[in-house]
Amino acid sequence: MSGFWRNWLTVWCWGVGVFGAVLVGGGLEATSGPSRLIFGILNGPEPLDLNAQMRFSLALMGAVTIGWAVTMAVTIQAAILLGERATPVWRGLVAGVLIWFVIDTPMSIATGYGMNAIPNLVLLVTFLLPVIRSGVLRTPQT
Repeated sequence: MSGFWRNWLTVWCWGVGVFGAVLVGGGLEATSGPSRLIFGILNGPEPLDLNAQMRFSLALMGAVTIGWAVTMAVTIQAAILLGERATPVWRGLVAGVLIWFVIDTPMSIATGYGMNAIPNLVLLVTFLLPVIRSGVLRTPQT
């Protein structure tokens, strides 16, 4: 994988991690501004009510998202080190991202947050683009 695509995926992982931090921030009133902004942009069916349950959910979702970003970053680095032997790892990463997309996007739409499909699609494409363009999914020739 070229340095360009490696850097691209590093930025992608950082972006996911920052988004997770924004979600975690919704857990406390003092840091909830960015979460409120995101929910405002997503234009859900009702105004955002940051009650105790929603704060807990945001903080938990944010922590999981940060963990996902770190896991993706470390796994990508390991796959790069494995070189041609990493095809199964890359396929597993793609499967994980596709599973997230196939669950998250319809659920966003079903719960009245259809606008979330747009950033989901951007996240999916910006992950798949370097993976496909770099050729890491090809089975190595023996």
